[in-house]
Amino acid sequence: MENDFQKIDWLCINTIRTLSIDAIQKANSGHPGLPLGAAPFSYVLFQRHLKFSSGNPGFFDRDRFVLSAGHGSMLAYSLLHLYGYPLPLDQIKNFRQLGSLTPGHPEFHHTPGIEATTGPLGQGCANAVGMAIAERKLASILNTPGHEIVDHHTYCLVGDGDLMEGVSTEAASLAGHLKLGKLIYLYDSNDISLDGPTSLTFTENVALRYESYGWQVITVPNADTDLQAIDLAIREAKADLERPSLIIFKTTIGYGSPNKSGKSAAHGSPLGPDEVALTKKALGWEAVEPFTVPEEALRHFQSASGRGTAIEQKWNQKLQSWKAASPEKSAMYELALSGGLPSDFDSSLPSFKPGEDFASRESAGKVLNAIAKAHPMFFGGDADLSCSTNTLIREGGSFEGVNGTGRNIHYGVREHAMGAIANGIAYHGGLRTFTATFFCFADYMKPAIRLAAMNRLPVVFVFTHDSIGLGEDGPTHQPVEHLMSLRGIPNLITLRPADANEAKEAWAFAMKNQSGPTALVLSRQKLKTLDRTVFAPENGLRNGAYVLSDTPGFDWILVATGSEVGLALETRDELKKRGVSARVVSMPSLELFLKQDRTYREKVIPSTCTKVASIEAGITLGWAQITGREGLQFGVDDYGASAPAGKIYEKFGLTVQLIADRIVGHRA
Repeated sequence: MENDFQKIDWLCINTIRTLSIDAIQKANSGHPGLPLGAAPFSYVLFQRHLKFSSGNPGFFDRDRFVLSAGHGSMLAYSLLHLYGYPLPLDQIKNFRQLGSLTPGHPEFHHTPGIEATTGPLGQGCANAVGMAIAERKLASILNTPGHEIVDHHTYCLVGDGDLMEGVSTEAASLAGHLKLGKLIYLYDSNDISLDGPTSLTFTENVALRYESYGWQVITVPNADTDLQAIDLAIREAKADLERPSLIIFKTTIGYGSPNKSGKSAAHGSPLGPDEVALTKKALGWEAVEPFTVPEEALRHFQSASGRGTAIEQKWNQKLQSWKAASPEKSAMYELALSGGLPSDFDSSLPSFKPGEDFASRESAGKVLNAIAKAHPMFFGGDADLSCSTNTLIREGGSFEGVNGTGRNIHYGVREHAMGAIANGIAYHGGLRTFTATFFCFADYMKPAIRLAAMNRLPVVFVFTHDSIGLGEDGPTHQPVEHLMSLRGIPNLITLRPADANEAKEAWAFAMKNQSGPTALVLSRQKLKTLDRTVFAPENGLRNGAYVLSDTPGFDWILVATGSEVGLALETRDELKKRGVSARVVSMPSLELFLKQDRTYREKVIPSTCTKVASIEAGITLGWAQITGREGLQFGVDDYGASAPAGKIYEKFGLTVQLIADRIVGHRA
């Protein structure tokens, strides 16, 4: 066993440290404490264990390394640069500067080798769980005996702050339950947080907590200097394939800094020029010039990079042999790489006839199951609500973390982790996934939804029980502000379908949307399936809004979403009796409509028409951009109530008679 570490290893570790503190000092911004303390175990991981190909950062069967403690980003950038990723020294020197490849916190799709956007603590922990789930799922789909083309580990560097966050607790509990043995957390346990020692807030026994989750826990008591113990701990973690592992590395924050080592002062501020010089001296660093990488160290880093290239070449040979032996699975692999859809995808989706009235959660559930039947790389789960959200993949089985079989992930009542784990599945690549819960619990998932949007991850977030139409469960479960809240998130498309066929189109749009996440907002109450020989076709959903029913020379335009589209159509009929004509517009996605060109928007809602009314069972804030200042907004600008749905709609003025009365009496 290769356990003997030499002087060259310490030269490499100190190269990582000094490169990091030089970049932070030049930027006069950043977090030097983590790179100084975590450099030894991070080096051992990259040098001896991590499977990567720096010349091809997207190598399909690479190990994933997530820096959940994203404030320590300079550690990751130093590692990536030194191990030969396309991250030149000029980018290290431009740390935290506008337009550089080295932003303050790691960003996916921005820096080669960064697997996930991290910084909001705990998110990376859950993302790593998602990546481990993805690895197991892809292995179950693609691998054949003797041709294991998916076989890698997921490593996640976590800190005290990560393990304080509730999302990491939710994720770790699920990971232990699923027995995700190829998931390894590297815990930089230095007992210091931003405000001071962790004894101020965090005195639990972390090891016992993770053991209770079903994790293997290994402790390295002196990770500042004991490289052999670090190496053995990682080997031990990799050997246990039926338990995720937490390796507790006891480190010293700001190691080597004479005046800040072991103190919170090393956490989030540059050391200062004098302290940088003293730290280098304490580390035995002889180079005077900043950003120095000794040639001997560079050659040693490159030796690991060379091994990575050889690993990829060997894997490519295995891949070609596998493709020849498994042409059907090879087609699945190509589908996984492209992120595309089966060629017959659209024709595989059901259509619905008038008279077949469903809650949109029901019709969407039927579409979801059709997608699952057509698309082998599609799977997902819910927060202990599948019987109500209608998102169970029938005959799909429960996901098993050891062998990766099953298509239904039982997330339990863990909404925040559910969203972040789904993001991890998307970060990993090769699969399409969804989550499901009640719409009011979107707030529990908001940080994960925001990061999905920021990173343009094609996750589908399904939300049911979308409004006061929920009825008797009352205001705690009746989402009011949530629609506008989601619409305000850049890159997220929120769709609230009006009937079963719009629900089908919503799912089709979501699956084709590769530029970001999609939220499907679905009703509990039944909706009439519209006769599309009378009304406009449902594919108008793709534009965000479309003219559903028109009247020549209309007086008013009624704009509605979801379940209120039926209310708008009934109101149109009532207005006609009173001598007022109206056009009805279905607007399943406000933000998607606003993305259309001016010509299309004018066609649907002409600016010459000042009599525009919006009808939606949510807050009216924001609808003035559609109705104009002279129009009307019908909605719910307070919390709901516990009563049958019809009574609540009446309480908030959302009935045919009450809406028609206001419109007829309105003088624009």
